Amino acid sequence: LQMSSHAEPEVLLEKVGRTGVITMNRPKVLNALNLTMIRQIYPQLKKWESDNETDIVIIKGAGDKAFCAGGDIRAVTEAGKVGDSLAQDFFREEYILNNAIGSYRKPYIALIDGITMGGGVGLSVHGLFRVATEKTLFAMPETAIGLFPDVGGGYFLPRLQGKLGLFLALTGFRLKGRDVQRAGVATHFVESKKVPLLVLISLCSVFKDYQPFIYFQSLVLLNPVRLFSASSVEGIVKNLKTDGSEFAKKQTETLSKMSPTSLKITLKQLQAGAALSLQDVLVMEYRLSQACMRGCDFYEGVRAVLVDKDQNPKWNPSTLEEVSNQMVEQCFSSLGEKDLTL
Repeated sequence: LQMSSHAEPEVLLEKVGRTGVITMNRPKVLNALNLTMIRQIYPQLKKWESDNETDIVIIKGAGDKAFCAGGDIRAVTEAGKVGDSLAQDFFREEYILNNAIGSYRKPYIALIDGITMGGGVGLSVHGLFRVATEKTLFAMPETAIGLFPDVGGGYFLPRLQGKLGLFLALTGFRLKGRDVQRAGVATHFVESKKVPLLVLISLCSVFKDYQPFIYFQSLVLLNPVRLFSASSVEGIVKNLKTDGSEFAKKQTETLSKMSPTSLKITLKQLQAGAALSLQDVLVMEYRLSQACMRGCDFYEGVRAVLVDKDQNPKWNPSTLEEVSNQMVEQCFSSLGEKDLTL
């Protein structure tokens, strides 16, 4: 059998009737998002937004495992080590794309039928409709790699019920299946095998008042998550230790493995983001992304989790107490003419 010489395109862009369909097409790497893909998706979205032949946009992932498991972070840290501009370009263009989705003037439907994390959340959560299935696995796991829940996490996370967003942001906790909708991350829930039918319905009616899958039920999580009501990360850890329940013990252990700098940046990011527009959040997050590129925890986290996979990062500073308010503040400072402009 002769192998075809041309590589599969990383993104498929097609028109089905009056619907634009975007398919992330790197199933072997769980449709991880790279700069090439961003540079294909963004102009196409803009074109569909302004043309009269397109009513609605659907975005989905190829294969049966993932919508999009995140950004191609490894390439970004490799670039950062050698001063390559990808370290700026990736975040800048990704955030511009997130903003385009958040302000899209036509219905944008993300079929998050599988793993949806980090960069994949940025391609879905800011859109009008997010359809979860029993295969959906949602997380913002960035504190484990010395980063922070970016792609507009500072906007959508503090707007979830109670302290749920902060809990998800600090711990990287994974929501599965229907819980993704209960949490408000997804707007609809449907069985995976019915997704083709759902697409058909959306093509006909653009979801006009069509919400048969909305299902209000509070998450079991919401009660214990109140332990995350504190004005500092140390305060949250203290609450968890005082509580002493199984849930609290587990979260204390999880937090102890995360980058102390990331935890503190993330808390401040969500506190600030609660009162900001998505655009202003993305400007703030771009500053934070560049602070992470200047620091050491992001490189060390990627090494420990994605490269060597020893799961044993040596964070610097290694304790919460050593991360001063001044260190955190610095990460939020303006980049002058290098700031993100939207």
